Amino acid sequence: MNPQLKKGALELCVLSQLIHSDKYGYELTETISEVMTIATGTLYLVLKRLKDEEYVDTYLVESMEGPARKYYRLTDKGRIYQSELKAEWESFTEHVAYLIRKGETNE
Repeated sequence: MNPQLKKGALELCVLSQLIHSDKYGYELTETISEVMTIATGTLYLVLKRLKDEEYVDTYLVESMEGPARKYYRLTDKGRIYQSELKAEWESFTEHVAYLIRKGETNE
């Protein structure tokens, strides 16, 4: 997948994974990696930016399998932002699909 396309969509993918339940970083990486290849470091940069912007907050949960896990959850601000990004993405992809179809029929 084109890295620029992936970069533009990754933030929305992360926010959308947190809509219904809190997740820890590795869990987010695993879920998103089922669909697209991402580096763990890239995901953590996105999570840091989302936390800095107060779209997510974090809390620690003790783990029987090792160190405590840092969970991410959407804030109210993050829920609004996810909804706005989703609407923008859907509009964008509709317009791109239209232009692709239009280009194919003009040939």
